[in-house]
Amino acid sequence: MKLSIVLPVLNEAPRLQATLQALVALRQRGCEVIVVDGGSSDGTLNVAQPFADRVIVAARGRASQQNAGAQVAHHEALLFLHADTQLPADADRLILDTLSKGADWGRFDVCFGDPGGEVGRLPAMLNVIAFMMNWRSRVTGIATGDQCLFITRAAFGRTGGFPTQPLMEDIELSRRLKKVSPPACLRDRVTTSPRRWLRHGVWRTILLMWWLRLAYWLGVSPVRLARWYGYK
Repeated sequence: MKLSIVLPVLNEAPRLQATLQALVALRQRGCEVIVVDGGSSDGTLNVAQPFADRVIVAARGRASQQNAGAQVAHHEALLFLHADTQLPADADRLILDTLSKGADWGRFDVCFGDPGGEVGRLPAMLNVIAFMMNWRSRVTGIATGDQCLFITRAAFGRTGGFPTQPLMEDIELSRRLKKVSPPACLRDRVTTSPRRWLRHGVWRTILLMWWLRLAYWLGVSPVRLARWYGYK
């Protein structure tokens, strides 16, 4: 079994090179890196070309971009990585060992940080938030995109891939995958940027996330939720 890494991007030129450079060792060990652009206007495509096995363009939206990347991937295992997230150095081994032991899908624990050093000292509250995200995921069996979902191609196909909705696509895919099997919750951590939390305020973002998740479980349209979240 080998691993294909799918990165959906949109105007990520300033940070994308660092993200892709961190994957060079994984590519050398046989991982495939696929960058899926959603219509960037800042040179993202030019940044991606030297560091990826494939660079493709798809309809804007993380769900449609990730589905497009999975469709062209060559390997049996899929990992969906955000452009502002960095994997542990041995992520490929951890994923492939987990899947080879019978898991259909899983995710990493998450912590906040910034490999590029853009945000300086982080509020201590972000450590609490990360702890709660990881704990909640273990209890509910639901994973978010920040936790870097990994899935066998077979399980991804059985569940129909990411639903083409503008928000909560990771939550919905997790709900479908739970019907196949429980997730493998790795304690190894990925590091994701807190840029949105810092831009909009930690407490304000916490309340917004709680409200969006509650509204989604109550049946509010993902299109409406995306407007509340601030997607354009």
